[in-house]
Amino acid sequence: MRIYKFFRTAHKWTGIVLALMFVTTASTGFLLLVKKKMDWIQPPTREDKAGEIADCISTQQLFEVVLAQRHPDFQSLEDIDRVDFRPGKRVFKVRSVHHYSELQVGAVTGEVLNSAKRRSDFLEEIHDGSFLGEWAHGYLMPLTACALVFLTFSGLWLWIEPIIRQRMRLKKRAGPGEVAEVECMDAR
Repeated sequence: MRIYKFFRTAHKWTGIVLALMFVTTASTGFLLLVKKKMDWIQPPTREDKAGEIADCISTQQLFEVVLAQRHPDFQSLEDIDRVDFRPGKRVFKVRSVHHYSELQVGAVTGEVLNSAKRRSDFLEEIHDGSFLGEWAHGYLMPLTACALVFLTFSGLWLWIEPIIRQRMRLKKRAGPGEVAEVECMDAR
């Protein structure tokens, strides 16, 4: 009975404390799953005109095009977080370290095809805890995952333990000659 009471109390308080974390992780996870279908979460990838790899602009030219835009989030090379190349659409996606900004530059023409915010990056930071800081990403989120595993197992125990207790009580009541009859009742 002590174990049951411990699990019940621990399950309740772990669930209460972490409910907000679970709801946040689940909702941002859902939005990240559908991000390609909602342009306001992640801008759609534009497509440049057809061309071969030899026709693509160099990285030097790419950076010149990006910096020539005079975009407030792309003032120097230090403002660039990363560059993704999508060969199928012949597009460079240049992401800023500031304000989740993205410029899409045609790999063949060197033209800016789109300038937008990547809210998916912000949602991802909330989802993995890095929005709160590296400590949350490194310690709080793994602890949250362990708590979810604990809630799963303690919830199963809270569900199964009364069934086991009831069956044991029925077997005790039924004497030694009536065990077969109790087992038949359990099968129903």
